Amino acid sequence: MEKSIIYQIFPRYWGDRAGKQKKGGTLDENGCGKFSNIDTESLDYFKSLGITYLWLTGIVRHATGESTGGCRASSPDWVKGRAGSPYAITDYYDVNPYLADVPERRMEEFRDLVKRIHEAGLKVIIDFVPNHVARDYAAFTESHPAPTGMPALGADDDKSVHWKEENDFFYYPGTELKLPIKSQSYKELPALASGNAYTSEPDVNDWYDTVKINYCDTHTRTWDKMLDIVNFWAGMGVDGFRCDMVELVPADFFTWLIREIHKLHPGITFIAEVYQKELYSKYIREVGFDLLYDKSGMYDTVRAIVQKNTDDSGVPVEAWQSAKKITWNWQSLGDLQPYMLNFLENHDEQRFASDFFGKDAVNAFAALYASLYFNRASFMIYSGQEIGERGMYQEGFSGKDGRSTIFDWYTSEKTMRLWRYIHGDNKALDRKEVALLERYRSALNGAVTDKAVKYGSTYDLCYCNYASDGFCADRHFAFLRDCGDETLLVACNFSASPAKMELYIPEHAFQWMELPETETLNHGRPFCVNVPPMDAVVMKIS
Repeated sequence: MEKSIIYQIFPRYWGDRAGKQKKGGTLDENGCGKFSNIDTESLDYFKSLGITYLWLTGIVRHATGESTGGCRASSPDWVKGRAGSPYAITDYYDVNPYLADVPERRMEEFRDLVKRIHEAGLKVIIDFVPNHVARDYAAFTESHPAPTGMPALGADDDKSVHWKEENDFFYYPGTELKLPIKSQSYKELPALASGNAYTSEPDVNDWYDTVKINYCDTHTRTWDKMLDIVNFWAGMGVDGFRCDMVELVPADFFTWLIREIHKLHPGITFIAEVYQKELYSKYIREVGFDLLYDKSGMYDTVRAIVQKNTDDSGVPVEAWQSAKKITWNWQSLGDLQPYMLNFLENHDEQRFASDFFGKDAVNAFAALYASLYFNRASFMIYSGQEIGERGMYQEGFSGKDGRSTIFDWYTSEKTMRLWRYIHGDNKALDRKEVALLERYRSALNGAVTDKAVKYGSTYDLCYCNYASDGFCADRHFAFLRDCGDETLLVACNFSASPAKMELYIPEHAFQWMELPETETLNHGRPFCVNVPPMDAVVMKIS
């Protein structure tokens, strides 16, 4: 797959101008964004960042703690926060009514949004959540049948047995659900197995707001129902699916699903959220995913390197990493690298600028350029990252954890100010935020417009510079990107101190990249590169 830049955005927050930011506030108190807020000015902004895909998170209708747009509330006994988790789906064939200006026209408004995005030259990704649904999924779908005519999940299950091949869910006959928190007024008999734990008594760390879907190890009617869901959204104009927690679903299902969808909609992109690095090859080569989270590789590596130089919170020293680990990760992936999706932030991870990660957004650029420029892997940016969103708020359900809440009606003031800035309020962002934004804009655009970065080959310079003046193998990282008619040298400094590196390009690099040696560019003459703390420098050397 061609190198792409994905921008993750929660429409729930985009364009929200309520401004109250009340901890645990209701929808009326704190407000929310709308489909219509992703307007021409917003799309022009995304394009200016070099974005190729918009990942619209929290689109498909999910459980909320209050009635919205004529749709009833789910039980507060198990809904997380007031807004609920976007991964506790109540209807796979519907969008959230609170995102529409006119809830009754919500599907039409979503179609209009997809059309706007396409007219802007961008593509649309939404979540496909195959492993679980909200606890009251069946109750919602009874009143809102699938527009395709496909029977709803669980509609004709035999609830008298724990497991049956024809059942969509797992049941505990004669056993009532026991929830870990809240009032216990919600009744579920027989109990359904929770989304990540085969139990009728999920604990507080389980996905107790969801129930597990039964796939079996062979093709069943459940597979057909899930194919129908993905086909429905592809027919709505969606260009790709970020597939949630694919390791919890049989790989054979995804092999079949991707093959069948590509028959109906060639060119649909499938992205896998996978955490077991030993399974990377399987999900790319055998199952057929186009992109795969390199969370357990590049993300964990650069995070640990950054924390070595910025962390004072008591993180064990064994969790820290040397910059040498970037080379190891790259080599271990081999030709899988173009299928990776790198990132520094997403909704599951802590914000880079939070107290739990890099402390300050200006510390991100060594990690950014290493993740973005080192190879042909695609890259994902999380809305607000480009202006230093910190996620250090007391929003409600999850507390101050360095993440932007996905469970509450709570839009950060930075997100609100970013939207105003995009729409002509030049004073909405301060100088530091504007400078940060422009730096991100430059880096992201370079990744998709510079041929050496987008299509070129990589040569790691670290191994041949361990003894070079000013180069510290644990804190510095350097490499070449070459496309035949252009060569870039990139030097990353993961140290809190400025670096003055002398970087030699070995004779082998000239031979392998077919670079002509000149008086100024040769294997015996180093490049002197001054790199600010936690930053990177990109030099065109040929």
